[in-house]
Amino acid sequence: MTGVTHQKWWGWGVEGIAFHHQDKPKMAPFVMDKIGIDLSAPGTPPPDFADIDVPAPRLEPALGEALRAAVGPEHVVLDDLDRVVHTYGKGLPDLVRVRRGDLPRVPDAVVYPADEEQVRAVVDAVVAADAVLIPFGGGSNISGSLTPPPGEERPVVSVDLGLMNKVLEIDADAGLARIQAGALGPDIEDQLTARGWTMGHQPDSFRHSTLGGWVATRSSGMQSDKYGDIADITRGLRLVQPGKVVVLRPLPSTSTGPSVREMVLGSEGRLGVITEVWVNVHRLPANREIIAYLYPSWGAALEAMQEISTADAHPSVTRVSDPNETAFSLATQKASKGLGGKLQAGLFEVLRRRGWDLDKACLSYIGYEGDAAHVRAEKAAVGKIVRAHGGLKLGTGPGALYDQKKFDTPYIRDFLLDIGAHGDVSETAAPWSRLREVYQGTVRAAQAAFAELGVQGFIMCHLSHSYHSGACLYFTFAYPPREGVDELDQYWTVKRAIQQSFLDTGATLSHHHGVGTDHAPWLEADISPAGTDVMVGLLRSVDPGRNLNPGTLLPAHREW
Repeated sequence: MTGVTHQKWWGWGVEGIAFHHQDKPKMAPFVMDKIGIDLSAPGTPPPDFADIDVPAPRLEPALGEALRAAVGPEHVVLDDLDRVVHTYGKGLPDLVRVRRGDLPRVPDAVVYPADEEQVRAVVDAVVAADAVLIPFGGGSNISGSLTPPPGEERPVVSVDLGLMNKVLEIDADAGLARIQAGALGPDIEDQLTARGWTMGHQPDSFRHSTLGGWVATRSSGMQSDKYGDIADITRGLRLVQPGKVVVLRPLPSTSTGPSVREMVLGSEGRLGVITEVWVNVHRLPANREIIAYLYPSWGAALEAMQEISTADAHPSVTRVSDPNETAFSLATQKASKGLGGKLQAGLFEVLRRRGWDLDKACLSYIGYEGDAAHVRAEKAAVGKIVRAHGGLKLGTGPGALYDQKKFDTPYIRDFLLDIGAHGDVSETAAPWSRLREVYQGTVRAAQAAFAELGVQGFIMCHLSHSYHSGACLYFTFAYPPREGVDELDQYWTVKRAIQQSFLDTGATLSHHHGVGTDHAPWLEADISPAGTDVMVGLLRSVDPGRNLNPGTLLPAHREW
């Protein structure tokens, strides 16, 4: 036993936790209306692992001996279940493939180093054997960064950093913490909170993703408006490469040429294995509130979000859902027999009488942190902007509910697969001046893809992660695949349409999910062929033998 807990081999999160619709009375009619699926019909549960045919490991004896010498025999695992867990991430293509037993290439061994010295020994052993090394954090990646290339003939070793999960030190004067890269979100916050600190980084995957994974994919958390993206939070790090270690000290700013720190951020394992990171940390806020607001339209909501981003107020969370996502949020509410349900119904009736079209209403959440006076001032400043754009305050009740449920969304992907539907996400970022065009273009592209497939599809969106010049748009789409046509061919028809729309309307291929293999085809269009030349040169100089997570990050035709 390694002592590391993993997610389900077939889906998100740990056993015993799942999304259920039975306690949400509006969910079944909503799903029937939007994608034409009857939730009362029997679903298709995941297969038994015993029915999955797992290829035997191809670990060469000499490499196996070197790995056992590096980390100890008990921390070199060739077990079928462990190897399958480390084969895929948790994107829709990953889950479809693993559920149907599509395992063209599985890691031949999973190793669990306990410290940097062991990581160095593993990296050196893998490269000396001309094998392939794939770093693994929490396994939550949804862009194809964890899967070995299907035609890879060399041995493949997955390096799981789950034993390296400690906050090593805190520099209280500087507001910095040194943390091992395998620490999951809860590991980090539990250890920091016990000492009165917080890192403030909370992506959707918080419970099942690691600090090293955040850095390797340029993650962004729900509270990025206050705490910054992981690129802002990361101040220094250590990166193990073959025969050496890159050491970047936690300095506030430097003028030392092109930033090596920036090169490591988003490198997805192709430059080496991140072992520890220096991050900004903050004293726990005295007060923390999430308040819900409602806008009469998406256009009014976007205008308000832009104005908030340039105002004196600096909320920790700025999020607003489009009408479709607002309707979804209301449909997934649990039954309310008390005062809360009556108040909501009464409010909506009042709004209808005032002329609101509630089919166009947009639900927003704004987060505030700080001492009482600061929070009071921030709420006043934001409230004034909300009212100026026709919005109204719903209060802390819906905000508290959002705060409780914020990490549950990824479970819906498994729920949809169980009932015979596909659901996935694509997110992007663009300047404020282009956001409406990006939004409209993406919705049209998805609808055209649904029509091409002949399926009843649904797409919804929220804005989050506001910046001076723009914001992130996060799209979720769902549809029931047609029988008789390959599931993944249908998925890629929709996914490609959405991704291409991003680039066609001036947005980026991803704001915080990384490139992986899924988004790599759009890299040259995003950063230009010349920019891709720079990236290829960097990766090739570090890893001429393509031993470090080959196949991810670059378009296939740019590999060497």
